[in-house]
Amino acid sequence: MFDKDALQLLIATALAGANQTIETSGHKLALLPETIRPLNLEQYQAQRDRFRGALRTHSLADFANYVERHSTDENKPAGFVDQDGMSATVLFNLGTATEPGHGDDTATLTLKPTAAYVALQAIVGKAMSQQALAEFLEDWMPYLMAGAGDETLPMPAAINAVRRMSIKATSTQNSEVGDLSARRSAMDEIEARSLETMPTTFIFTTRPYEPLEPASITLRVSVITGRDEPLLKLRWVGEEAQREGFADEFKRVLEAAVGGLVPLTIGTYQQGK
Repeated sequence: MFDKDALQLLIATALAGANQTIETSGHKLALLPETIRPLNLEQYQAQRDRFRGALRTHSLADFANYVERHSTDENKPAGFVDQDGMSATVLFNLGTATEPGHGDDTATLTLKPTAAYVALQAIVGKAMSQQALAEFLEDWMPYLMAGAGDETLPMPAAINAVRRMSIKATSTQNSEVGDLSARRSAMDEIEARSLETMPTTFIFTTRPYEPLEPASITLRVSVITGRDEPLLKLRWVGEEAQREGFADEFKRVLEAAVGGLVPLTIGTYQQGK
């Protein structure tokens, strides 16, 4: 058992240790009893100790305005562009290697795809019935042009050709495979035919994301046979290259909007612990 004087000495020693800091290679440590936990009193103050927050927006204009109002040379802001995610984040209080900041005051822009681009991505590479494809073409007709080889087709005629397509089976030794036909066996060939000129390509023109320029996306028509009714599929020609082009354009648009305010780096950033 400790007497009163011994307990007071132990308490005084603990409090004295708690008020001392230890310097270790630039880090500050404090000695605390296990039963004591730190309490941040900022929430009880009239004002916060420092400003920090996180803006998230889909609007490039609002993002640029916020960055312009919020950036100061003193805090050394920096921006990072995620081209795969079509997003960008500015850390206003990142600081420098010699004077690092907390990096918890941020603004993030994530481009929102347009309705037309969302609809296009939902059907690309997907096997569809004649009715489903015809309805898609009708819904988005203002964005579309149809072609058969070098010939341009009116959209109503192209849609009608899709609706009137039928399957024809013949015995043949022909091994050639075209856009609208497929070889089933050595002695049997099936072909999708229409009473109208069947389109082989569609050009879908839209802004993929609001700040970007309109893009013309080429869609090649493929017909899947082997059943009573044909299935149709639209393949995006040069998809990967065109998506990379959208990402490069996003970087250029972002540079024009905020490049003069903060340095931009391609990639994502995670604050170390």
